[in-house]
Amino acid sequence: MIPVKETPTSLEFKVLAVPRSSRNQIVGSHEAALKVKLKAPPVEGAANKMCLEFLAKTFQVPKSDLEITTGQNARRKAVMIRFSEDSRGKAERERVKSLLAGY
Repeated sequence: MIPVKETPTSLEFKVLAVPRSSRNQIVGSHEAALKVKLKAPPVEGAANKMCLEFLAKTFQVPKSDLEITTGQNARRKAVMIRFSEDSRGKAERERVKSLLAGY
């Protein structure tokens, strides 16, 4: 299970990014982080950009709602997903939290 830091308007969790992989995929958890393989190399932010795009697509949230809060230059990162405060945002937050619990 991936530990999630939760606020009323966001979720934050650790990601272990593995660049230069054959395809983009989530391969499970590793040391309390979501292990994500990415095709992009770790050059000039390409892997970070692909990581956010891939997680946005996977969790079905807008890419603009995701942010790497720590670890921009490291394999181990903290990613935050922001949600609105209305009932729809709360439902989305719970949906993403349940998806993360599956890893």
